[in-house]
Parts: sequence; structure tokens; C-alpha cells
Amino acid sequence: MTDYVELHARSAFSFLEGATMPELLMQQAAHLEMPAMALLDRNGLYGAARFHMEGTRCGVRAHIGAEVAVSDLGQRLQPAAYLPHQLPAEPVRLPLLAESRLGYQNLSRLLTQFKLRETTKAEGAAAVADVEEYSKGVICLTGGAEGPLAAALAHGGYDAAYKAVEKLVQLFGSGNVYVELQRHFDREEEHRNRAAVRIARSLNLPLLATGGVSYGTPYEREVLDIFTCIRYRKTLDTAGRLLSRNAERHLHTAVEMHRLFYDHPEAIANTRELSERLQFQMTGLGYEFPAYPVPDGDTMNSFLRKRVEEGMRRRYLPKNDPALYEKAKRQAERELRLIEKLGLAGYFLIVWDVICFCKDNGILIQGRGSAANSVVCYALEITIVDSVGLDLLFERFLSEERGEWPDIDLDLPSDTDRERAIQYVYQRYGELGAAMTANVITFRSRSASREVGKALGFDQETAAKLASLMSAWEWKAPSDTLENSFKAAGLDMKHRRIVHYLQKCGDVLRLPRNLGQHSGGMVICQGHLDSVVPIERATMPGRTVVQWDKDDCSDMGIIKVDLLGLGMLAVLKDAAYLVPQYYGEQLDYAQLPQDDAVYESIQEADTVGLFQIESRAQMSALPRTKPKCFADLSMQVAIIRPGPVTGEFVNPYIARRLGREPVTYLHPSFKPFLERTLGVPLFQEQVMKIGMVAANLTGGEAEELRKAMGGKRSESIIAGLKTRLHEGMTANGFSAAAQEEVMRVLATVRSLCSPNLTRTASPQSRIRAPTHAIIILRRIHVLSSTISRWASTRRSQ
Repeated sequence: MTDYVELHARSAFSFLEGATMPELLMQQAAHLEMPAMALLDRNGLYGAARFHMEGTRCGVRAHIGAEVAVSDLGQRLQPAAYLPHQLPAEPVRLPLLAESRLGYQNLSRLLTQFKLRETTKAEGAAAVADVEEYSKGVICLTGGAEGPLAAALAHGGYDAAYKAVEKLVQLFGSGNVYVELQRHFDREEEHRNRAAVRIARSLNLPLLATGGVSYGTPYEREVLDIFTCIRYRKTLDTAGRLLSRNAERHLHTAVEMHRLFYDHPEAIANTRELSERLQFQMTGLGYEFPAYPVPDGDTMNSFLRKRVEEGMRRRYLPKNDPALYEKAKRQAERELRLIEKLGLAGYFLIVWDVICFCKDNGILIQGRGSAANSVVCYALEITIVDSVGLDLLFERFLSEERGEWPDIDLDLPSDTDRERAIQYVYQRYGELGAAMTANVITFRSRSASREVGKALGFDQETAAKLASLMSAWEWKAPSDTLENSFKAAGLDMKHRRIVHYLQKCGDVLRLPRNLGQHSGGMVICQGHLDSVVPIERATMPGRTVVQWDKDDCSDMGIIKVDLLGLGMLAVLKDAAYLVPQYYGEQLDYAQLPQDDAVYESIQEADTVGLFQIESRAQMSALPRTKPKCFADLSMQVAIIRPGPVTGEFVNPYIARRLGREPVTYLHPSFKPFLERTLGVPLFQEQVMKIGMVAANLTGGEAEELRKAMGGKRSESIIAGLKTRLHEGMTANGFSAAAQEEVMRVLATVRSLCSPNLTRTASPQSRIRAPTHAIIILRRIHVLSSTISRWASTRRSQ
């Protein structure tokens, strides 16, 4: 390990002020053999979770901080007045580092406090009083061109700069302020460094060398220049001194930093010393899921048991099947023991509480996803799927081996009803106790091509033409390349600017553009969520959003509850109101009768406007498969998916259904769970059970396999699981050819987007024995939408 640690770096999550993703910065730090590195993005901790997770994988400690704008410490340094381009007025920024858990909590609360005051998105700033309130456990650097020292020196000379640093000492304490030196071969910067050294010696403060990093490698400087043009609405030809002067703001080796700061070796040594002081790690955020309030004499576990027991009687006694009831009670006891062991009772009760609120207020709500595999969710009326009667795999939803919280998605019928449920959660847990998860808006092919075209100075017509070519390009054959598409459009691929355009579009692609909000994911915290992750105002009134997306929240152990809008639920809600009026029958979506006439129309592919089976692919297959019941229909939905298609399961299934091919099994032990799909695996649970039976995987290991094959885990985990699979199959007597075929089947889980839930889920997310009334209502919705669009077009003309 080197004796230099980079303690001031921005990532692409500084939104147009950094050019490298946090993960890649951390990988570069590991490549340079740094023992640690700090990330300080502009006014947020947006990339902190990713930075920490990658540091854990790379064996490099992640120090967390932020550049915090402070309004009453002056305006940041501007280019010389004689230059044509001036920066918009911005407050100076304080580079702050979290020394301890208290420091991290204070930094997060400081960011939240001024973010919630923002009137314009991304333009807020803290006040000195805010900084003073949350200064404990925080280390302050004097910064580079964006910091208070540089601004004061430019506006008021040495004395003003001295007072500015003295003010920082008053706020944070003399032992918690470091005078920062940066060197990017800039004459003005060197003048500032000499003043900074004098101030540090006068106030007896330590010097700290940093790279003021904005990208990982020199090559990425061009991406930062593109971002600068986007930010200030300039082209590369007209941006002038708004662009960086050179490519020196990259991560340097220790040797290079020693050479740069040969005259101040203590500034290099202090980086390692300060790094050792920064003890905070993001493994200790202190997050707790809220405790559900229960009556005196009850615990959350006992209260949950009572609600489940009540629900079991309500769900199973009307079925008049004692054997099923006993089996369900045994499964419920097994699930409850695991829920108690993992401390999840509060989570289930809080979801149940949202369900109760919606039912009490006439809002149609239903759980979907893997929650349908749980009899506890069925008893609590979170789902309407009898997981015991349908023999679903509980480990698909929850297992001890996974070490993760369960994921329950709740569907609501419309924006209005969904917003009522979301606002209920806000009211119950407070503005600082709940927030939406973020959605990171990245540069996609069209936006990247359009913005890069503008930055390179293409005229509007050419930029639009290039953007359309980029967004419409699709690979279908070896000759279908972007180069050939550009040539066919009459563009000269030998022109340097066109070639450069293609390169920069690829570099910008998938980098963060701005922060949005998740469609319905909410995080809830016991106490103050703002001490775990900063919260800011969402664009939508009445909502707040955390600075991390759903994957970051999951990595940090923060629990998300999804309140999602589903258009089909609006149809079902209307049907529940209209069917009793016009047909004289009450609708119970959990107990809908089978209607032969409906299936006859489906067999004829008369399915326009019918959710899930209205696509051309479905309509072409329906006359061949001729579904006669709901189980058939769910399998029909499942076969038109990437997994069965790429796994070459579709034609064998149809041939076996039509009796043209005998039903066979890859291994006799697979018959119990593949028999209903004619020996062809169509659902994720079936693929998981293949692993469990063939290689003796536990339910938790099978779920880990599903996630690993799904592309979210590292190659090393997948390799380990493959080794485990081959060892288990060899022990069970599987031949080499059979093992190869099993591995091919398991690989399809990556694109088997239809879990077993497809055949069992609620009508709110899947078709469940549709009636003519619901079909007619759905088609009325489609027709009314078409008429509305036609009328709007006529008015505009």
C-alpha cells in the first residue's frame, strides 16, 4: 500500500461536475494501491453507497463526505473579469469528511436541512448556523477553487483569506480543519497555495495535499468537458476558460503526488494520518425499521401471530378442507418462526397496516411478487394467493440464508388512490421518518447523442439526425453496425468530428444526469431517516426523496415498501362497483367462478384490450394452445417470455400440449414439480426446484442461485454456485450430459421473468378467471382512451 490517500474526489454523482462513476474511482484507487479514498460529491451522498460497496469488494477503505454549499461564507471564485465567460453566482463549498458515526449523521442531517428548504431543485445552500449545529464529528478542508479560502483570497486578499480560515476553526475546532493544497499546473492556483501555507503556519493548522479529483483517468477529462458544456449551455468551441485547462484532475499515483508536492512532504504524510482518523464505515449506519405499536401485554411477534391465526380461519375454514387447513397451519408456524428469528414482525405488521388503511378507505390494494409464496401474507390479506394449496416455494420470498429483507410490492388502482396511501405513510411516520427512494436518471442513447451533438457544435438539424440514428439503431445481423447505419444516412465516417461524436456518446452513456424518484418505493425508519441518508424535496408536491436508489438502499440494509400504480386495478375497481348494479352479483376476486364462455373467446384470440394476452405473440399462440382454465392461461402467459424462448421451451410445450410429442423429463426426480407444465420448466420456482432436487440445494441456496444467475451478483459467486451444483449432481448420480442440460436450464433463470406467481397472483396483477363484465369494461377503457387521443388531435389541428 502507498503512503498517499486521495481525500478529495468527485464522482459522476456530482451531476455534470464529475465524469467517473464511484465504483470506477474505487477500482482505480485499488489499482494504484491506495489503502483508502474519500468521495465528496456536490451537496449530497448520492454515490456513497456504491463507493462503499465497491471499496469492500476491492479491499480499499471508503471515506465518506460531501462538498456542502454555504450561502453566507461568500461567493465561489470566478474566472478573471476580462474573460468572456463567467460562472453563475454560486456560494462557496466546504469539503466535509465524516470522522465518526456521529459525524456522518450530522453531515446527513445538514444536507437534509438545507435540501428541504430548497425552492429550486439543486440550488440550495446551508447557512453558517446550520454548519455550526452539525459540526461535531466532521473534518473540514479549506478546498480548492470552490472553497472559502480561494474565494476570500480573490475578493479581499490575504487578510480576508486568513479570516475565512479562522472562521472555519471557530466552527469545527483547530484539530478538525486541514488547509488543502492542490496542484494542477495553474499559476493562480500556485499563488493560492503560497497564501494557504502562510495561513496554515500562522494558525498552526496541518497541510493536506489532494488531487481535487473529478475523473479517474486523464482520458475522461473530455467527458467532463462535455458535461461542462451541457451545464453551461455552451459548445466546446465557445466554452473557453469554463473548460478545465488540462487533464490533471485525475487520480495520481503516490510517486506522482510526492513529485508534485516535493516542497511540502508533510502534506502527503498528513493524508495517511487523516485517513487513519476517519474511522467511520458505512456498515454502521444505525438504521432500524420502525416498531409497530401494539396493545399492552402484546409483543410484535405475539400480535402478528394473533392476526395470522385470525386470517387463517377466515381464509381456510370456508374451503371445507381440513387436511389443507392443517397443512397451512404447519406452514404458517414455520414461516412465523423464521419471521420471529429474523426480527421481521414489525415489517409485516406495517405492510398489514397499509393494507388495513386502504381497505377502510375503499382503496383497492393487493400484494404481488414473491409475497404470493407466503401463507402469512395470504392470511394477512396482503395477497389473495393460497400458497399452500398451490404448493409454492416459500424460500422464493424469504429465507435465512439470503440475509435480506423480503420485498412486498403493493398495487393500487390509480394515481389518486396511490397518493392517498403514500401520504398516509408520510403522516404516520413523519417527514423525516419516511421518503421515496430515488431513481437515478442517466444518459440514454437518445439524450446522450443529442447532448453530445450540441456540445460538439453540430447544427440543430444534424444533431437531431444523429440522435435519431443513435436511438433507432438495433443490432440484427453482423452487418448491422452503427458505422454502417451512419454511412447509409450519408454521413462521412472518416470525418474526425463524427468519429469523436460516436466515442463520446459511448463514454457518456449511462452516466447520471439528475435525480428522480422511484415510481412507488418508500423507505421508512425508526426515528430520523435523515440521520441515515440525506432527504430532499421531490419535484412532485408533498413528497420527499432519499439520495439513494432502491439498489443502494438494499445494499445498505434499508427496507423499501413499494406502493405501485397499476391501470388494470382501476378496471377491476370499476367492475366491482358496476357488476352488482347491472348483473346483481357481488364480485369476490378471490373466489371468481370459472366461465367457459370467456375461455372460448380467448381460444379464438379475441383478446384485444385484455391485460397480459393482448400482444400479437400471445394472440398467435392462443388458438394453438387453447387454454381451458386459469392454470392453462397462466402457462400461456409464461411461455411468451424471454426465458422460455431462449431456453427453447416454447415449441416443446406446445407440441406436448397438442399431443404431438410425448411428455418426458430430464430426470425422473423432476416429475413431481414439472408434471403440470408437461415436463417443461416455465416458472422460476421450477428452475429453483431443479437445483434443489438435482444438487441438494437448500431453498436459500436456490434463491441465491436465482439472484446470481439474474446478473446482480459477482462472477465469483456464480462460479462458486456452479461448483456446488456439479458436486451435488455428481453425488446424486447425474451423468455428464444430464448435468450439462441441467446447467443450460438453470441459465434461463436470468430471463425467466415469469415467477410461479404468474399462475397464481391476484387479479390486480394477473388475469384471474375473467368475466365478460371485466372484459367489456377493459375494452371500454381502451376505446375511451383512443377517442380522447383522437379528440385531442382534432383540437390541436
